[in-house]
Amino acid sequence: MKVRYQADADLDRRIVRASRRREPAIDFQLASEAQSGRGLQGLPDEQVLTLAAQEGRILVTHDYRTMPGHFARFIAIAASPGVIILPQRMPLSVAAEWMVTIWAASEAEEWVNQIISLAR
Repeated sequence: MKVRYQADADLDRRIVRASRRREPAIDFQLASEAQSGRGLQGLPDEQVLTLAAQEGRILVTHDYRTMPGHFARFIAIAASPGVIILPQRMPLSVAAEWMVTIWAASEAEEWVNQIISLAR
């Protein structure tokens, strides 16, 4: 199955738009589009991870500070499609290229319960 992404509320929306421009077939949902349009803003990390898991989407976030701990606790009791942490200072073109490359070169099953932090 193809990788599907869920942008966290803290993720720069321009990364999603740039990824979609580079590869129109990519399934990368904005935080505001989640939960049937209610969005992820203000939700605790545990709930964001649950919603991403329910939709089978890898969560893409800038949250280096709290997400790894929440992710570790989450996968102790449930399966996660995975988490990708992007540095906030990563150039948009580089971030979009990473998202498209991961989407094109891997399958969703490879990411289950995996968390990666891309180079700062």
